[in-house]
Amino acid sequence: MRIAVIGTGSVGGTLGRRWAELGHSVRFGVRDTAGAAANGLVAQIKGDARLAGVRAAATDAEIVVLATPYDANASAIAAAGDLTGKIVIDVTNPIGTDLSLAVGFNTSGAEEVAKLAPRARVYKAMNQAGFEVMADSSFAAGKPVMFVAGDEAAGKKIVLDLVTALGFEAIDAGELAVARLIEPYAVLWIHLMARRKMGRRFAFGLLRR
Repeated sequence: MRIAVIGTGSVGGTLGRRWAELGHSVRFGVRDTAGAAANGLVAQIKGDARLAGVRAAATDAEIVVLATPYDANASAIAAAGDLTGKIVIDVTNPIGTDLSLAVGFNTSGAEEVAKLAPRARVYKAMNQAGFEVMADSSFAAGKPVMFVAGDEAAGKKIVLDLVTALGFEAIDAGELAVARLIEPYAVLWIHLMARRKMGRRFAFGLLRR
């Protein structure tokens, strides 16, 4: 599939690399295509990965991955242009400097993204673990869980498949409003990592009986 990743930070860079290496065509949407860091990232990827302006990357894509800091979401979506009919995967977390939620619980970051891109098919996913786990999701105890929320079933199947391909147990958590639960859950991971000093190489799992 043609995937645009808006953002080349730790999460965006890792997701773009993994999906490119799995055979997808990835375009990193950046403001400066001559930037040394972004070009260095692409040079290390074994797969179809290139840089493009944000609008050019999004226009050509079937899937747009929003991997910017939360407070840059509005400007990134504006720069992307018309997202009508496109799958938009919001991987951001709306947190403040004190690790508290910037929005919630009567809305979510993902629902705010949907307001900014009302004709897109918006999904919440890939915000519940660190980029190190996204880079290597193998654990002796089993697969880490990754919840996916969104309203439209056909697009959600595609998102679930993309998450599964990264080695996660992808779980359909329900409609997009369920991001109101998923985002605080992600903040728990961040709290355990930063405040409880658990490091970054852990993830949550789902046990069944």
